[in-house]
Amino acid sequence: MKLIHIINPVKVGKSSDLFIAQPITFESMRLAKAESSEVTVLQCTTQFAEDREIIPNHLITTKNLRRSIADIDSKDLSRRLPFIRDILKRAYRMSKKGDYIIYTNVDIALRPNFYNWIVKTIESGCDAFIINRRTISAKYSHPSELPEMFEETGIKHPGYDCFVFKRDLFKKMELGRICIGAAYIGLVMFLNMKLLSRNFIEFGEEYLTFHIGDDQVWKNPENNPYAEYNRKEFARVKTKLNRKYQNVEEVIDTAFPSLKIN
Repeated sequence: MKLIHIINPVKVGKSSDLFIAQPITFESMRLAKAESSEVTVLQCTTQFAEDREIIPNHLITTKNLRRSIADIDSKDLSRRLPFIRDILKRAYRMSKKGDYIIYTNVDIALRPNFYNWIVKTIESGCDAFIINRRTISAKYSHPSELPEMFEETGIKHPGYDCFVFKRDLFKKMELGRICIGAAYIGLVMFLNMKLLSRNFIEFGEEYLTFHIGDDQVWKNPENNPYAEYNRKEFARVKTKLNRKYQNVEEVIDTAFPSLKIN
C-alpha cells in the first residue's frame, strides 16, 4: 500500500493569503514524509504550466492542468479554478489497486505524525475519512516557525479540507465539474465518500492538520459567482446520485450546516 498525496499549488502575489501559507504547507509535507516510517508516501502536485516554478523539488509534479472554470463561457468566471475531478484523476493515475489517495487544500499544513496516523486508521478498517483541521494563530509567516506552530493546539474548525479514500472509490465518484476554491467542494467530497465507502469516519477532534488564522477568504463577495456556479453543478451531481442511492438527502443532512449554502 502507498499513500498518494496530491495538492494544487498556484503562483500568487504577496496580497494573497496563499503567499504565506503555501511555503509552510510545502515544508510541513516534507517533514511529515520524513516521519512516515510505516508506509511509502508519494507527494504530488498538479498545476497549470505557469505555477510550476513555485513548486519545491521534493514534490512530484504530475501532468499540467489544461482546463478550468475560466473556460466556461461566462464573464463572471475568470479565475482559473481547476475541477476537483481533474486533480484527483492525476492522483488516481499515480496509484495502483490497494493504494489510498489524499487530497488537501494547499493552505492546509500537516503535523509530523500525519501519515503514520493515517496508516493506523486505514489498518483499523476505514476506507474513507475526512480529517478536520485546527485553526492556529495568524501571527506566523515563515516555514522556520513550524516548530512553534506544532506546539499550538489551535481551535476546532467546522469545514472539510483533508480527504483520504481508497483509490478504487474514485472511479465511482460523481463530481461533475465542481471547482476547488469555492463553496460546495467540501460537501461534494463528503457526500461521495460517505455514500461509496464501507466504513467512513469524520475526525473532528484530532490535531493532524492546521490552518494559519481564520480569514475565511471563501466568504469574500468576489467569490459569489463561483459559489453559485458550484451550487448549480452540485444540484446536477445530486440528481445523478439520487438515481443510485436512496439516502442522499440523509447523508447531506449529516454534513456541517455551514457547508449547505442555499
